[in-house]
Amino acid sequence: MSVLKPVLRFFGRYYSVFLLFAAYEAISRLGLVSQRLFPSLGVIAQQLWIYTANGQLIYQASISLERALFGFALALVVGVSLGTAMARSRLIEALVEPLFVFSYPIPKIALYPVFIFVFGLGDASKIALVFLECLYPIVIHVHAGMRSADRVLIWAARNMGASRAQVFTRVLVPASLPIVFTGLRIALPVSLIITLVTEIIGESRGLGFFVTFATSSFQYGRALAAFFVIALLGFVLDRALLFARDRIVFWQRTDAEV
Repeated sequence: MSVLKPVLRFFGRYYSVFLLFAAYEAISRLGLVSQRLFPSLGVIAQQLWIYTANGQLIYQASISLERALFGFALALVVGVSLGTAMARSRLIEALVEPLFVFSYPIPKIALYPVFIFVFGLGDASKIALVFLECLYPIVIHVHAGMRSADRVLIWAARNMGASRAQVFTRVLVPASLPIVFTGLRIALPVSLIITLVTEIIGESRGLGFFVTFATSSFQYGRALAAFFVIALLGFVLDRALLFARDRIVFWQRTDAEV
């Protein structure tokens, strides 16, 4: 019984995913859509096994993951620093915030040809675009998180003799962390999405290239196997971020997300 309990809990938590799989399989088996375009789950699993066993999917996934995480890490460092500076300085806020508000609606992917011209077709242009896409949600959420700190707590800390550094580390940072992690949870999958899009546009490595090659060869089972790997990567990254958040922002930990 003790073994079945976590299994049942897992299925109970992610039952909607299994319902999606069941609906897909029904559509494929009933012939509602061509099985060439929608191969059965058995065919997808077979392709997943073949290209995992020969190392192709693992290699391509490692390339995409490295690009995505490197760009995300750069955006994290710069975004946290810039968002904090905006929250702490009215001058920096007045200089930077209008630029973010003005440029946020611009689709950053439109700048990819410029990045290719500047950085070339290799990793650098892709990482640069990932960095730019992830920077916006991180800066905005760090800035908002710092601004959301309860003024009563700040006044109380100052009245008890806390220095500016102590107010920052013991009041502002803890108060901002829940909102900051929300921004990180938005930016992290964006890093993977942008990496795949840039690989689809032009690349000879990565999961985006793997999908493009498979679809251009009408090997949709192979492409959907790659989609499964992409979804799995996104899921694992999200769970890892939630795990870190629950350990850092432990006072807001919820049983639904443990």
